[in-house]
Amino acid sequence: MMRWLRSPATETQVTHGQRLWLYIFAVIVMALLVAPTLIVIPMSFSDSQYLEFPPEVWSTRWYDTYFSSDEWMRATVTSLKTAVLTMMVATPVGVLAAYGLHCSSIAFVRAAFVLMLTPMMVPLVLVAIGAFYAYAKLNLLYSLTGLVMAHTVLALPLVVIVTGAALKSYDMAQEDAARSLGAPRWKAFLTVTLPQIRFAVVTAALLSFLTSFDEVVVAMFISGGDNPTLTRNMFNALRDQIDPTIAAISTIMILVTTGMMVLAQLFGGRRDQD
Repeated sequence: MMRWLRSPATETQVTHGQRLWLYIFAVIVMALLVAPTLIVIPMSFSDSQYLEFPPEVWSTRWYDTYFSSDEWMRATVTSLKTAVLTMMVATPVGVLAAYGLHCSSIAFVRAAFVLMLTPMMVPLVLVAIGAFYAYAKLNLLYSLTGLVMAHTVLALPLVVIVTGAALKSYDMAQEDAARSLGAPRWKAFLTVTLPQIRFAVVTAALLSFLTSFDEVVVAMFISGGDNPTLTRNMFNALRDQIDPTIAAISTIMILVTTGMMVLAQLFGGRRDQD
């Protein structure tokens, strides 16, 4: 242990012992952030009619209720469809936008970048209200198409930021070399640039999926009818009654989110080894 504390933590010879306070602080912050989330997991295995921690009687009752409910299953399918379609739309559009902004030399490229980030700056409730009034005129309320369009708007800034950061560390001379040898720009991008930023693209795709899957504010305004999202139904269940089924659903969502981020890190680890 003492040997590890005296070993350098960085290239500047700062030791782990000198950084010990930072590690302790990071652990405390992580515990404060993660603990409230992890409390949901034991609550989901309670047999009580109400949210109870710690559970007096352990049971999978609320998981059975969730999987046997047509209403919950319909909402889950809607959320998964919306998230997958959002990922399939936002990822290529965002990657191409980031690539265009990175390669562009026009004067207002910075303003265009800020404009693409606007959905992150505007309060979600304003985005939801705007989408509601626009969809009411376009007859897109409570439709899967409307949900995908709205969630794509929310996911695009994340894709642009993640992909743009990867492109900044990428040497464009490699693509220029391919183009000088006769490759069209689109082919040079697909065969030279894209493989080298694939980790960022995969991460952006996962983030766009999770942005859609976890989103609730916009869904409260524009989803419903035959296409309610899972988060919308969870919010309604929590508002109208304390339904412990939401604890079981939250646990499943935590596992899905964590699993996807672990897969992204494993993908990145394999990339670093190549």
